Amino acid sequence: MEKWQRSLADALCDPDELVRRFDLDRDATRRVAETFPFRIPRGYLGLIRAKGDPIYLQCVPDPRELEDDPALLDDPLGEESHTLAPGIVQRYPDRCLLMASGRCAMYCRFCTRKRKFRRPFAVSREEIDRGIACIAENETLRDVLVSGGDPFLLEDDQIEYILAGVRRIEHVEIIRIGTRTPCTLPERITRRLAAMLKKFHPLFVNVHFNHPDELTPAAVEALARLADAGIPLGSQTVLLRGVNDDPETLKRLMRKLLAARVRPYYLFLPDLIYGTSHFRSSIAHAAGLIDRLRGWTSGMAVPHLIIDLPNGFGKVAITPDHLVERHGNDCLFANYRGELCHYPDVEK
Repeated sequence: MEKWQRSLADALCDPDELVRRFDLDRDATRRVAETFPFRIPRGYLGLIRAKGDPIYLQCVPDPRELEDDPALLDDPLGEESHTLAPGIVQRYPDRCLLMASGRCAMYCRFCTRKRKFRRPFAVSREEIDRGIACIAENETLRDVLVSGGDPFLLEDDQIEYILAGVRRIEHVEIIRIGTRTPCTLPERITRRLAAMLKKFHPLFVNVHFNHPDELTPAAVEALARLADAGIPLGSQTVLLRGVNDDPETLKRLMRKLLAARVRPYYLFLPDLIYGTSHFRSSIAHAAGLIDRLRGWTSGMAVPHLIIDLPNGFGKVAITPDHLVERHGNDCLFANYRGELCHYPDVEK
């Protein structure tokens, strides 16, 4: 058994241990865990400094997850209605998602696929084969995102089998992998895994960090192994109330990601997932945070602010509006300091 497998086996999954550690209500904690299971690797658990802090909020079951809100949905992105074959979701004309795994190192409390993790599930080799065949039959698909669950919770040979099958398809130009393991289980990113991934370029890996404290030395080392294998890294962060919804925390996070050779890519407003009302911030607040980043840090450190619209309508970008007023072709803009400047536009 490899080190990462031992860490996974040792992860905290016992509600009673959680209750003792954080002095929680036993019955309430059990009710949440029975509906939405949890798993917290010991390394990630060790980042919690106090009950209710930004790391705690992301991983510890919360009774608010069982609160009903008619605006929130089990399948907010309409993935079930956009399924071509088992494990294949197509919401855009030229790309699809291949669900390769039913496990994660940690079950985040805001996960967009919480509906899938109410009970453990596995993705069989037969389902993988049928998914790859489905991609091969759809010649419009040039970009495949391998996700789950977390694909890096599979064994190396299983990952290689999937990537080799997709790479053999002539019309597939790009393969992407979505993973949170560099953050939650960094020991999974072994040199052997990185060397294997290197065989399947052009390959992109999108990682998921939400708070600067998650960029531990072990996490940075894991990211370096992937970057050293020539894999472009992007981060998809979720804006979470109480976790990272203030400008200083976001700025530190984005700067630390860049220093670890990860390009901040998307900052998502939380999807409309059942039981996540307590994580949501307003669109105006989110746009204001992006405004507070731009100009005060490198443009490379400013992610796109994104809402993934419900029911499969896709992603839209929210951008701060710096145009104060316009008279004919004369535009008055405010910069990141609030200073005003005129700019002459041209005729339409």
